[in-house]
Amino acid sequence: MSEKFETFMARREAAARAFVTGDAEPVVALSTETGTATFFDPGGGFTEGAAAIDAGNREGAASFAPGGATRFEIKDHGASGDLAFWTGYQVAEVVLADGKKRVPMRLRVTEVFRREEGGWRMVHRHASMAKDERG
Repeated sequence: MSEKFETFMARREAAARAFVTGDAEPVVALSTETGTATFFDPGGGFTEGAAAIDAGNREGAASFAPGGATRFEIKDHGASGDLAFWTGYQVAEVVLADGKKRVPMRLRVTEVFRREEGGWRMVHRHASMAKDERG
């Protein structure tokens, strides 16, 4: 049976919470392992390919320490057939890996998912820093 997109989104947000505490594995587990995958990261970079994105996610999460928190402000989302998306903001306060500095972040995010073997897998993420609290 196929997982409902709303159920998946609860797992996706939980994976984001793990990521900002230094654990990339829940995000990696929700990401596609095959086919095309792309990531426009908050630093302005671009990564293509599932393995490269997984490696980048592991490297990115390693820059954070326990104690961070995040939540999604979903502005729009939906699913049709084998594709789904959400767009909005990811609001976080992260602790850098050295444990000495807390950093607030507000990212503009769009993610695209493809249904694979009955479950949703992330195939694209675009995250950029918001200019201010209004986005």
